[in-house]
Amino acid sequence: MLSMYPPAEPPSIQKYHEILSPEFPDFLDKYLSLPILKRLSGVGLLCGTDWTPLYRNRFYYSRLDHSTGVALIIWHFTHDRALTLAGLLHDVSTPVFSHVADFRKGDALTQQSTEQQNALMVRNDEALCALLAADGLTSAQVADYHQYPVADNEVPRLSADRLEYMFPSGMALEGSWTAEGVARAYGDLVLCRDENGKPELGFRTREIAEEYCRRFCSTGHVLQLNENKLTLQLLAEIVNRAVELGIITESDCWSKSEKDMMSVFDGYTGDDRFERLYRTFRTMTHVEHTDAPLPGYYCVSLKVKQRYIDPLVVSGGIGTGGLHEALRLAAVSRAAAGMIGAFLSYSDTPCGCVKLA
Repeated sequence: MLSMYPPAEPPSIQKYHEILSPEFPDFLDKYLSLPILKRLSGVGLLCGTDWTPLYRNRFYYSRLDHSTGVALIIWHFTHDRALTLAGLLHDVSTPVFSHVADFRKGDALTQQSTEQQNALMVRNDEALCALLAADGLTSAQVADYHQYPVADNEVPRLSADRLEYMFPSGMALEGSWTAEGVARAYGDLVLCRDENGKPELGFRTREIAEEYCRRFCSTGHVLQLNENKLTLQLLAEIVNRAVELGIITESDCWSKSEKDMMSVFDGYTGDDRFERLYRTFRTMTHVEHTDAPLPGYYCVSLKVKQRYIDPLVVSGGIGTGGLHEALRLAAVSRAAAGMIGAFLSYSDTPCGCVKLA
């Protein structure tokens, strides 16, 4: 999967963000300088896969990059300052290695274990609240982006968050998106009305919607493979053991960068189990797909969150609130229905195993 697309020069993150919003709203700058957000520059979007040779990620994309991208998408389509800031702040509770934190807590299936802290961190940050007050906003308006359907909604709907994270994920993991491809897909998006009358991003053109669905399912498939399950679970066990041994503290996961964390782990000796797990993570290049665990191997058998989209596609004119009337792509496209059905029915082998170092 990771070699399906030819190698290419890493995209410019700035130019990619300019696709999402040619206009960069000036009010974002003061928020981006806050420690609560700057910390996210040291947290990778791709959940620790940047640190193992099993993956060949084409560039590093941080949670701060992602949060900025989400804010730019929301601003581009709504020009609503509170909604835009809610998108910018939606990941402030994300610790190092992102969703590895969910695997640490046995939450591989929903991957939402850290979200409850997000609103609390926003409300308790004095510097952030001072900026909000100066802009005539309250923390309640920006602390929970789930209240805004354009920012976040349930699978298989398309939200700014879901739209943003899959573009750089596809670009970095496998090369399925290029800047040109992103621009074509993004330029076709408009605000539509979903089945419940709520606003949702959707496509004007069925052909472009089908291509987007295909690429999203492709990257979503990478995230369903035993390689990804094993990588995140192995790193989760490494972090858990490091906390147990006192190599790091739990609070370090919200204060240290991933680079700093790797440096600490690199320099540790004294526990054979930790050292073997960590060396395995840092040197593994192949995962065995098996029906049962293998002796002498680190093995996982997990069900994980399925990431896919059945986007809206415009089916009529513009209705109340300036929203386009639309239908789900799978309802009007056999090709899309087939892609989504194949994705949902896929299951990797029961176990993924890697030889312990």
